[in-house]
Amino acid sequence: MKKQQVHSELQFKAVRSSGAGGQNVNKVSSKVELSFDVPASQGLSDAEKERLLQKLRTRLTNDGVLILQCDEARSQHKNKDLVIKRFFEVLRKALAVPKKRKPTKPTKSSIEKRLKLKKISAEKKASRRKSDWD
Repeated sequence: MKKQQVHSELQFKAVRSSGAGGQNVNKVSSKVELSFDVPASQGLSDAEKERLLQKLRTRLTNDGVLILQCDEARSQHKNKDLVIKRFFEVLRKALAVPKKRKPTKPTKSSIEKRLKLKKISAEKKASRRKSDWD
């Protein structure tokens, strides 16, 4: 993934933010909406595109466009920076390949230890039972 290449493929749209802001809220479009077309991206390989389409299928539109919004700050520039950071974090998590699990066997000493503790526990419980000395 080439960060600079992908960064140039992002589309931004500023819209009016909801919530607090007083009189300013009706005049300023501080909410930023980022859209990224995954299938049309030039900065991603085909394998990366497939992985993104698979991992982010619940967050993509029917056309394969990822849309993120940010209206946390009252400044449009700050919201743009925040949504870009969030976008690259989403990409990084989706493209991360999990490590393959290597199944392991318990060591000989751990097996012996478990059996020893099991025997001690069994003896303890056996000593609690009523004896049949009739």
